[in-house]
Amino acid sequence: MLKIGLTGGIGSGKSTVAELFSELGVSVIDADQISHQLTRSGSDSFKAIRQLLGDEFINAEGELERKKIARHIFSDPEKKAALENILHPEIKQRMLQEIEQAKRAAYIILSIPLLLETNFTDLVDRILIVDADDEIRIQRTRQRDDRSEQQIRAIMRQQVDRDHRLQCADDIIYNNGNLVDLRNAVDRLHQQYLGACRI
Repeated sequence: MLKIGLTGGIGSGKSTVAELFSELGVSVIDADQISHQLTRSGSDSFKAIRQLLGDEFINAEGELERKKIARHIFSDPEKKAALENILHPEIKQRMLQEIEQAKRAAYIILSIPLLLETNFTDLVDRILIVDADDEIRIQRTRQRDDRSEQQIRAIMRQQVDRDHRLQCADDIIYNNGNLVDLRNAVDRLHQQYLGACRI
């Protein structure tokens, strides 16, 4: 089974690409979804994060204030590292379990936003980068999130440098166009991956 690591910078269109692969019947294992599952109220990870950050990051429903946490740890590298130490080993363990469950598939997509920033590259056989021009990424993120251009650019500076990201890629989808273009690019890679599995 071929394991494709899907990643890209903020606003590049990673989630849309993952959805398009899923529509083609490909199993997609999503690190963000796993993180959400692991941090639901009452879980061990939830309790550890609450102890690390305090009750001011818990909402009225008793769940984590995810956007508030993201803004907070962005400016506190020590807390960010501590949070990652709580979450990353559990996320990786859960991904390994889901990979085992999907082992009959020709190939699977592992959607991991921080694939190149973390120790998750050992899970994948190929790296697929979704890329787009900076201005397009900023525009998309502003439409999606409640963030200023200044905040988005600061996040971009903390992520892996775009040139380095592209150098790490086995495959690249350039997502500067529309959804039709993106779907066509995903379809081409789908056929490429299926062909590679038959060899």
